[in-house]
Amino acid sequence: MGNEIPSDHFNLEDLKLFDAQLERETSIMSQWFSQRRFAHEQRMFGYELEAWLIDKNCLPSPVNEQFLRMLNHPLVVPELASFNIELNSLPQHLSGNVFSDMQHNLDNICSLCRRQAQLLGSDMVAIGILPTVRKTDLSLQNMSNSPRYRALNEQVLRLRQGRPLHINIKGDELLRMQHDDVMLEAAATSFQLHLQVPLNQATRYYNAAIILSGPMVAATGNAPFLFGKRLWEETRIPLFEQAVSVGGHGQRIDVEGDLKRVFFGTGYAKDSLMECFQENFEHFPAILPVLFDDPPEKLAHLRMHNGTIWRWNRPLVGFDEQGEPHLRIEHRVISAGPSVVDIVANAALFAGAVKSLIGQPQPPEFDLIFNHARHNFYQAARLGLAADLHWFGDKQMNAQALLLEQIIPLARSGLEQLDINSRDIRYYLAIIEQRVKSGQTGTNWQQRYAASHRYDMQALTAAYAKLQQSGKPVHEWPI
Repeated sequence: MGNEIPSDHFNLEDLKLFDAQLERETSIMSQWFSQRRFAHEQRMFGYELEAWLIDKNCLPSPVNEQFLRMLNHPLVVPELASFNIELNSLPQHLSGNVFSDMQHNLDNICSLCRRQAQLLGSDMVAIGILPTVRKTDLSLQNMSNSPRYRALNEQVLRLRQGRPLHINIKGDELLRMQHDDVMLEAAATSFQLHLQVPLNQATRYYNAAIILSGPMVAATGNAPFLFGKRLWEETRIPLFEQAVSVGGHGQRIDVEGDLKRVFFGTGYAKDSLMECFQENFEHFPAILPVLFDDPPEKLAHLRMHNGTIWRWNRPLVGFDEQGEPHLRIEHRVISAGPSVVDIVANAALFAGAVKSLIGQPQPPEFDLIFNHARHNFYQAARLGLAADLHWFGDKQMNAQALLLEQIIPLARSGLEQLDINSRDIRYYLAIIEQRVKSGQTGTNWQQRYAASHRYDMQALTAAYAKLQQSGKPVHEWPI
């Protein structure tokens, strides 16, 4: 989905040809699963961090084209809106000093981006939803200059048969509105983790990522406000789901399809991750029917199609330098920000906990039904650390207690199994522990700061940006 495409307009013939190629490549991939063709090693790890460019008034600054041209960095690319960018990592081996190295590298690239933004009279900030973003900012005028984004907008509206997108989010306050394009998606920015998984444990990793989604959202919330309204603890989640609300095949003009393009999933994987790719083929019409000249074994059409179906935990297929395929899990539930050290601690929490869960003798998905994992995800998004979550053995636990008593110890054990540097384990998990104990997530800090400053979103954003640049973890931020 991140690759550029040659056109922003498609016709019926393009769709038919794309569907034929997609069917062929889906069949090839199914054969590869049967032949156990995918890599059996797992230790590579990477991320994508979405960020905002803001002006001196802390409003979105739509200058990413000039910014990216001047920066000229292969790991920094445009996002949907011209005030968003995405910072990418190179794959790293998941062992040793990977997390302290990650912090060093991310600090460097963020500093580089901030310096470049400042040359344009702007700055960069990583936050789930920018508190100062306005409805008028989210217009086609501020779409990045890219055929793939124009095509995405055109095709989403085609599948919706021209109907506007409806937003309905009820938290402490209520937000109801409609929007005529996909630009609302640009208001939701994330930190996405990529974990390469071995074929023989791929379903276990995928299911474990699903199980961890609720606790991860509770621990990492950073998006309480949208258009000045106090909504969910992690408003980014309902916003993204509703901002690209397109159902599956056969939806009527007056009824949304059962499966949405942004969704938690329909169940755990049972036998292989091929089940997700088969579901993609059977239930979702193509949004970007780009035709590639690559041989079908490169799976170009299948990968493009998968990139337009946003499961909160998304299986991906990639290729190594020798052209051999491998599988990854993309964990998409974490907000961008608050600080670099928080971001790295969030990555360590997930990597360690997922490693522990897949090593349990009894697959944990047998102890937590999928509907409970899904319930946890949305409860955590609504209520954060105050949510009551289902856990193994038919328990129900407060999210704060669950993280302190279960998830952090799981993460510690998993990081030890991965041979992560012991100082890094102590350092990054202590940040999570202190954040959870204090209750001061990014969301909690924003809520408290806003309440004590008359809900001045400009002041909130300015204080947030300054504290982010201080490098301190969010649990140490003053109000």
